[in-house]
Amino acid sequence: MISLRCLIALWLLIGAYPVRADEKPITAEQDYQRMLDLLHITALRPGADPNHPQAPNAVNYDEAKAGPSSTLPDPLLLKNGKRVTTADEWWTLRRPEIVEDFDREVYGRVPANTPRVSWEVTAATKEKNGDVPVIVKHLVGHVDNSGYPQIHVDIPVTLTIPANSSHPVPVLLEFSFDPAMMQRFFDQLKARGVKLPPPAAGEPGGPGPTWQQQLLAKGWGYAVLIPTNIQADNGAGLAQGIIGLANKGQPRQPDQWGALRAWAWGASRVLDYLDTDKGVDARHVAIEGLSRYGKAALVAMAYDQRFAIGFIGSSGEGGAALYRRNDGERLENVAGAGEYHWMAGNFLKYAGPLTANDLPVDSHELIALCAPRPVFISAGSPPGDAWVDPRGMFLAAVAAGPVYRLLGARDLGTAEMPPVRTALLDGDIAFRQHSAGHTVGPNWPAFLTFADRYATTTKPAP
Repeated sequence: MISLRCLIALWLLIGAYPVRADEKPITAEQDYQRMLDLLHITALRPGADPNHPQAPNAVNYDEAKAGPSSTLPDPLLLKNGKRVTTADEWWTLRRPEIVEDFDREVYGRVPANTPRVSWEVTAATKEKNGDVPVIVKHLVGHVDNSGYPQIHVDIPVTLTIPANSSHPVPVLLEFSFDPAMMQRFFDQLKARGVKLPPPAAGEPGGPGPTWQQQLLAKGWGYAVLIPTNIQADNGAGLAQGIIGLANKGQPRQPDQWGALRAWAWGASRVLDYLDTDKGVDARHVAIEGLSRYGKAALVAMAYDQRFAIGFIGSSGEGGAALYRRNDGERLENVAGAGEYHWMAGNFLKYAGPLTANDLPVDSHELIALCAPRPVFISAGSPPGDAWVDPRGMFLAAVAAGPVYRLLGARDLGTAEMPPVRTALLDGDIAFRQHSAGHTVGPNWPAFLTFADRYATTTKPAP
């Protein structure tokens, strides 16, 4: 007798894809199964379970068991076995190899036919943030959908710059969670009797100035981008958004881009606009994000060398944390049905039958792709931020150091993880673990101290 699983798989093969825009969209579960079928994968290993300590796959927070589980790939060793010894060899030989591996196996390829974006300023008003007069511009990036009118994508962005500046100002571009979605989430938690922690420093309602006010006090501006306007944060949306538009409504192939790369693509299109705004110093645009958006910020920084500085908040697995560790979230979690859409379909192979040790790259090489530009790796403390493996992010930053040194930049300066609330700011890679949970809030002052060194001197890499 044929199994229910086989019947579902057969139905997906015959009826569920390719999917036309005039048909009912497939669910995330159906799209996930479709990708497993394309890869001929029958089962994946489960991710770390944070809720059941006695489970075989219970989450591990014991550093003695964390790893790395194998030797990390050498970012300065060519695939032919030759060692990279010059900056020219890095740029022309080794870096393209690493980019290709991330494209094919981890984040996916951006299609060559990605539509153009035209920007419109829909409103500009004079306001105040605290005591600082500002100009607030509301922008919309219209994505050309003439090749497939069934899908419509607009990219709203809010840009705020000091009103009284006599020269173009540095700008920080933040990947921001949708405020309406977050409010609904908090309301649901309150309705269930969950007690929410007080806002951390730098957050609205927290102690001291907000992160926006801290930037303005330094003479910076800021722009806010909600990535889900570019690409939905779920598997069901992969036939919509910019990924669906580029694919003309068809589902992805295994090496095509996931949401993280799509969000990073959107940030680059915002940077295209900022390069035309006379109030912005486009040579000094920073990129920042937290959690899944910390992952996207690191991807944007790695792939687009025009971003001058990265502020990478609690990015964890799929971001700055090493895949070859068993601490907190694991590769198998990211390859699971709830997060697979962030990555290329090929990434699922490494949750079964392959493992993280089979990956041709690891996250230290994603940080290395940012070199020699400055990157600040931010983390919180357990229990609130244990899931993202702060030590794994620190070790990745250490392992990216040889590339920074080769290019004439400075590494972290130590291989010893510093105590909580101790900032490593002397190199071109920075690290600080604050004492709060899953937020970047308390690390804004340290980041701005770090960024001050580069605000007038940073230039894009060649």
